[in-house]
Amino acid sequence: MRFWAATLLFLIAAAPARADAPDLAFGAYQRGYYQTAFAEAMKRLEKNSHDAAAMTLVAELEAQGLGVPQNMPEALRWYRLAAAEGDKNAQVALALSKLSGKGVPRDVAGARALLEKAAVQNHAGAWLQLGILALEGNGVAADFSKAADDFRRAAELADPEAAYSLGLLYREGRGVEKDPQQAAFWLKKAAEGGFLAAQVEYGILLFNGDGVPADEPGGAKWLVRAANRDNPVAQNRLARILFAGRGLKQDRVEAAKWNILAASAGLRDPRLDGESNKLTPDERKKVEQALKVYLGK
Repeated sequence: MRFWAATLLFLIAAAPARADAPDLAFGAYQRGYYQTAFAEAMKRLEKNSHDAAAMTLVAELEAQGLGVPQNMPEALRWYRLAAAEGDKNAQVALALSKLSGKGVPRDVAGARALLEKAAVQNHAGAWLQLGILALEGNGVAADFSKAADDFRRAAELADPEAAYSLGLLYREGRGVEKDPQQAAFWLKKAAEGGFLAAQVEYGILLFNGDGVPADEPGGAKWLVRAANRDNPVAQNRLARILFAGRGLKQDRVEAAKWNILAASAGLRDPRLDGESNKLTPDERKKVEQALKVYLGK
């Protein structure tokens, strides 16, 4: 499981200063007018020094250097103030800083406490990170059962990475009883949510009929989607499919193109190289052209 270190861009649920007022600060932030967002957030804080959502927005802008010079110490100060006011996004941001040691001493216990506060407020990212912490153990044995519970909570809040992680646990039978159908269910959720690794895994499951009825064309479509997002595993599997003509019409030129792209990312496949070596001179020229088109996208 990889460490979840994505920034909180677009996760800041900044509440309007008044129930009947438009949220000018967050609206400007969403549209990329960062200086305006900063100014409007500061105006809100002048009117209400306990406006936690405005604090979190200021912190994010300063942490990322958006519209203002990047200033991590000041960003962390605002995150702390907002977290103390109960803002779940600030709590998660501060927890991630404590986990990475970015700008503050690494403090797993402190991070966990903040994540638990955000989790009870239904913050999907907090549940996801708690699940990752359960897997990492941090000096104790990994708790796969707790990780599964935490991932489930995050997945039910529509977090695609959590759905992917839960799907893997079901596939491997760790923390939960091994269940190919449940694995496929959660991997599909994650794939539909746009999580790249899940699109690859679900495409392969669907193609092979593992936990779901076999659907080679359906599986191939997911692999096409992932391959076009530069995933080398998807590119390799798609090359195999296209050379074999299973799930998609046979296309030796496209197959060779995807094989070259996968190999350039370090995933070599001698069997596919052998197939590519059988291409005619005219087909090789078409492969070169297809690569130029793809790389110029």
